[in-house]
Amino acid sequence: MTFLTSWEEFSKAAERLYLNDPMKCRFVTKYRHCDGKLEVKITDDAVCLQYRTEHAQDVKKLEKLTNQLMRHMASKEK
Repeated sequence: MTFLTSWEEFSKAAERLYLNDPMKCRFVTKYRHCDGKLEVKITDDAVCLQYRTEHAQDVKKLEKLTNQLMRHMASKEK
């Protein structure tokens, strides 16, 4: 499991991982209110990328990444 420190690096790697094999890819978010931490994880069982943050502004970035991945899921391209 690799924790990435930069959001831009994580989002690009997550999109590449999804596009590599969409049927094996899983995307998980976890928020711990007691710590105020948001953890995002994307894996295809061979590679696991993680990002952890305490900043509220990263929630908007997560929403943008989620929308981008959903667009890929809904598109007809293979």
